[in-house]
Amino acid sequence: MRRIGYLCLSATLLWPMGVWAQARDGMTLEQVAKTRTAVSAVIGPDGSETAYVLAVPRQPGTDDDGPAWTELHVVSRDGRSRGYVTGKTQVASPSWFPDGRELAFLSKREGDDARSLYRIPLYGGEAVRFASLDTDIAGYSLSHDGRQVALLAPQPESDELKAQRKQGFTQKVYEEDWVPRQLWIQDVAEGAEPRAVPIEGSVQSVHWSPAGDRLALVVTPRQLTDDTLVFARVRIVGTDGRELGRVDNPGKLGQLAWSPDGEHLAIVSAADEHDAAEGRLTVVGKAGGAQRDVLPGLLGHVSHVGWRENGRVLFLSQEGVQTRIGEVGVDGSGQQTLLAAEGPVWGGLSVARGSGDLALIGHSPAHPQEVFQLGRDGTAPVRLTDSNPWLADVRLARQEVVRYTARDGLDIEGLLVHPLERRGDQRVPLMLVVHGGPESHYSNGWLTGYSQPAQVAAARGFASFFPNYRSSTGRGVEFSKAGFGRPGMEEFDDLVDGVDHLIDIGLVDRDKVGITGGSYGGYASAWGATYYSERFAASVMFVGISDQASLVTTGDIPQEQYLVHMGTWPWDDPEMFRQTSPITHAQKSRTPTLILHGEADPRVPVMQSYMMYRYLQLAGQAPVRLVLYPGEGHGNQRAASRWDYAMRLMQWMEHYLTGPGGEPPAYRIDYALPATD
Repeated sequence: MRRIGYLCLSATLLWPMGVWAQARDGMTLEQVAKTRTAVSAVIGPDGSETAYVLAVPRQPGTDDDGPAWTELHVVSRDGRSRGYVTGKTQVASPSWFPDGRELAFLSKREGDDARSLYRIPLYGGEAVRFASLDTDIAGYSLSHDGRQVALLAPQPESDELKAQRKQGFTQKVYEEDWVPRQLWIQDVAEGAEPRAVPIEGSVQSVHWSPAGDRLALVVTPRQLTDDTLVFARVRIVGTDGRELGRVDNPGKLGQLAWSPDGEHLAIVSAADEHDAAEGRLTVVGKAGGAQRDVLPGLLGHVSHVGWRENGRVLFLSQEGVQTRIGEVGVDGSGQQTLLAAEGPVWGGLSVARGSGDLALIGHSPAHPQEVFQLGRDGTAPVRLTDSNPWLADVRLARQEVVRYTARDGLDIEGLLVHPLERRGDQRVPLMLVVHGGPESHYSNGWLTGYSQPAQVAAARGFASFFPNYRSSTGRGVEFSKAGFGRPGMEEFDDLVDGVDHLIDIGLVDRDKVGITGGSYGGYASAWGATYYSERFAASVMFVGISDQASLVTTGDIPQEQYLVHMGTWPWDDPEMFRQTSPITHAQKSRTPTLILHGEADPRVPVMQSYMMYRYLQLAGQAPVRLVLYPGEGHGNQRAASRWDYAMRLMQWMEHYLTGPGGEPPAYRIDYALPATD
């Protein structure tokens, strides 16, 4: 029975304050807020040390608000980890000098006008800046001998423009006043000055060939999001900028990696311009040319590439809800699996130049991302870091892979986090969590975060289900294209079919199902609150789509929308755009809906949430609330915004799925800020 009768509630939250501090053995929101994560790792030349970046969340109400700090740490093969640049710092993109005795990294430190490139000795000594420009360095690549570095940075403002801005002329000319990223090359020696290398377009990444004579660049026509998503192309240039070759790769583009001898370049590429996501492993020669797909027909998506030896490419492939690490010849022969698609989910790959050891970033249902190492002759990676030792004392709910058949016969899989405790065969409330993209997918690893607190929900008696509906990645090109030209539609039928499966097996209470997600998952949440309103007792929509036509014309990725999602324009098929827009079905809504959005979101402009709110509010059939986050973009970055979001999500779900329902809970939040350690 729907729980939306209008009742008068007090202005307090639905749970006592003590629940925030301890949720009967399970995970709490405080613990989510303090969870540390290894976000990247790069192994040293001899494999004895691995540098990694550790994300350390700021504590809301204690620290100055902002995104997580990112620290530089080094862990040895035996698991001894020590911090090199820690505290209130933002470190990015570490890499090793060839001798393995120094590390380079990007950071903006005290006294810097812009983000600069630093080096720090492995065996004692302070970090020293050795490259800086007038604007933030966005990326870099060290030459194989460590004597030169290629730098990427936005073109600096002219003195004339700076003077105008000081006079108050701060206007922006939309999509015309973009600033290109330029390529610079500098000697690493002390006192060296960078020299600009002329490149037509805007350079997104740079990869110095081990042969030392050329660079592989990813170049876009303009520095606009649409260009970076679907119009990035590979160019091979000499150190003077002269073009030596090119790769006219179609559509989206992923990682690049040179072979040790510089004779081949591995490229993760889309299959064609309509491919929803890069994921084909291709190889070209050192002068570019036609791409050779070395894993044709792969029912997965390659995410990372590397090399141990000439002629054979290492790859990390997302396959279903797991990942596989393999190796294949540059001609497509001799494919081998090094790590089977089971165990931790791998999200990083770094190869030791000398030893051939691998550093990996891995996570599992038992822990967030940590650093692992796989020896050249090893069969099982060794976990090197434990960034959250307190997690060993937290009782976690069971997580399992669920497979079911959609109404049209398509096989779908997802991940189910059970309630931490369940009385006998009693049916439980469900949070359906929908991923964005839709060119994305959930893996059988750590699923808990501020916007999807699955283990917190489990501690409070909820099940959480994470379906990989059609159009998800991880199952090959055909599956990821299954929703092309039909946004929502069968994709979101798959969601309801998954809920029905959980009802049919006796787990879920049909009348206590909520839906949530961000971006395309926010679109699904809006669809669940309108078109499929009879199936959902609560909806929490985050940075989601409510009107397809206005999204194409006001967002920053119209070409990506056209090429890989819609296949047409609003003026060519207005009825399709209308029917696939949640606001069209607002009059059907009987689902209490919480809408949250960052006011500075360029991808899904905040007007999408304004429209959804107003349509539902004017329909007047169910409670609706709109919460905006000033300064936040397409997803919350600041600690306070994340804390507020997590509390409101759980408050809304508990109120309408297990609480009294009716009128919404008080809009003011008693934040019960987490205690510091």
